[in-house]
Amino acid sequence: MSTGKLGDRVYEYILSQIMTGEFAVAARLPSESELAERLCVSRPIVREALGRLRDDGLIESRRGSGSYVLRRPAPDVRSFAPISSISDIQRCFVFRIAVEGEAAALAAKTRDEDGLLKLRHAFIALEIVSEQGRLGVEEDIAFHRAVAETTGNHFFVTTLNGLHEQIATGISVNRNLSLIQPRSRLLTVQREHKAILNAIESGDETAARQAMQTHLDSARRRVFEGS
Repeated sequence: MSTGKLGDRVYEYILSQIMTGEFAVAARLPSESELAERLCVSRPIVREALGRLRDDGLIESRRGSGSYVLRRPAPDVRSFAPISSISDIQRCFVFRIAVEGEAAALAAKTRDEDGLLKLRHAFIALEIVSEQGRLGVEEDIAFHRAVAETTGNHFFVTTLNGLHEQIATGISVNRNLSLIQPRSRLLTVQREHKAILNAIESGDETAARQAMQTHLDSARRRVFEGS
């Protein structure tokens, strides 16, 4: 088995233990040596997996003390995404916060009536599926694509199209989690989209950037902090 696959196996094991509560929030993880022995791998492999979990914000290392669990992803996330994909979902959200925040700001600056019309239509379509309690992954993607199109810069659209599969996975997890929560959660998500639309319509670049970044970071937290 390759080093990468071994690292994935260790990562997935630790993450699954965190998600089931076997490794509780604030608890100290087994040492590198213990994990290496338990999983029949070398300590560098364990160290690599722990580094990924730190990057994901799920654990922290304390000098001379070991690694501790910081937070547990929403338990139901395992129903909607394989554990091996959760790290990439996190990284995709971080990337989207940077790219789509700037796209929203530029859309507010360069908007025209055609762009705003497409954006409003995309928002209405998303609002309809939310009211009907349907998943609405493609409608959600279409709204974000409409923001990118409103910039007039095709590189934003190309970037989102290239990440379609990864973005769809993250949105699917989020919207599935929202559907099994009280209706207020779906309404919160829709208010976040409305804030983006309002800021772009008003031509407020700062507000548009902030609204998009807030929405995407909230989506990330809904998965990775269970909130």
